[in-house]
Amino acid sequence: MLYYLFQFTEKFMHLPGARLFQYISFRAGLAVILSLIISMLFGERIIRSLRKMQIGETVRDLGLVGQKEKEGTPTMGGIIIILAILIPCLLLCRLENVYILVMLFTTVWMGMIGFADDYIKVFLKDKEGLKAIFKILGQVVLGLVVALVMMYHEDVLVRMTKSEALKENYSIEQTFMAADASKTKMIEYVYVKTALTNVPFMKGNSFDYTWISNFFGDNSGSLLWLFFIPIVIFIVTAVSNAANLTDGLDGLATGVSAIIAATLAILAYVSGNSLIADYLNIFYLPYTGELVIFTSAFLGACIGFLWYNSFPAKVFMGDTGSLTIGAIIATLSILLRKELLIPLFCGVFLVENLSVMIQVGYFKYTKKKYGEGRRVFLMSPLHHHYQKKGIHEAKIAVRFWIVSIILAVLTIITLKTR
Repeated sequence: MLYYLFQFTEKFMHLPGARLFQYISFRAGLAVILSLIISMLFGERIIRSLRKMQIGETVRDLGLVGQKEKEGTPTMGGIIIILAILIPCLLLCRLENVYILVMLFTTVWMGMIGFADDYIKVFLKDKEGLKAIFKILGQVVLGLVVALVMMYHEDVLVRMTKSEALKENYSIEQTFMAADASKTKMIEYVYVKTALTNVPFMKGNSFDYTWISNFFGDNSGSLLWLFFIPIVIFIVTAVSNAANLTDGLDGLATGVSAIIAATLAILAYVSGNSLIADYLNIFYLPYTGELVIFTSAFLGACIGFLWYNSFPAKVFMGDTGSLTIGAIIATLSILLRKELLIPLFCGVFLVENLSVMIQVGYFKYTKKKYGEGRRVFLMSPLHHHYQKKGIHEAKIAVRFWIVSIILAVLTIITLKTR
């Protein structure tokens, strides 16, 4: 809203500093500040309201140190994160941008799913919460929307040279001349509709999903949706649930998500800047620059929430926050065509998810084979394994943050990998 106010309203266009709103970097910085202010200023009031309504966490006794002390801590604090994302975006983003619209839909939609789950647990006293089938259905709907936008929306394009497009027989949407990265010569570029995605260590630093459908014949491009849509749905579901599993210690999921948000902000900036994208040999994705503002608000919301969620936590995000955070990360990765890097920069989420799968799978296997279930970990997810070993939860959370920072740096390094 402020963007339109200062850019298109004649009365405000000539005010000092009004032109700053045309710069993504300025609006991104402002988004971080606003989201921090909102989460920290209004967070305390929301926590007090949750406490008055007796919206407290019910803790199942797992024999973990300090576990019972958490009982009664206000939950559903994910509302703070959602508000701290939505308000700066509505004020600072270009709301006609398709990428921003998808992210706003993702935040609101998964926030509603998570809120319904928490509401059933807290107010209806049903420990199971929202039935798994409805959670999965909500994630499937989100994945379907994201996949269809990626495949069919006219503004979801990739820029490449005309020679590259003709060589691969891509459908050319627009042709134009522009300077190369060194600004020494003019090159004929085109915008194309394509199923390409960035991935390091492969030819051209990319992978084309049509390669999968080509197994069914040279003219099987029309079958792309049959493979692409399930892949997107799987990514959205997997990352959303992994974030939910990671949210088991004070500040753990929030801190890891903040580091991932910072990584995605960098990826959004380089993908939306034509000169940097050319230099790094990655796709220039027109109109994705606005996602820098969204990721900045996301970063600020996570850091602001961490003010209250760090040990000892005054509030828990609940499924309202964890499901939303996971869905946001997955959707941003897909929109930026960096989804194949998720196992790297979301490595903590991945390991937490795998630890549960390994534990459950091995337990069932040994029970069937030996008549007695055995375990690989003392407890899953993995952070509980370390708790059982006597490590304080604050130390576990910080160490997981450190691992996330290392993975984030490795992700940024892949931008220079040919």
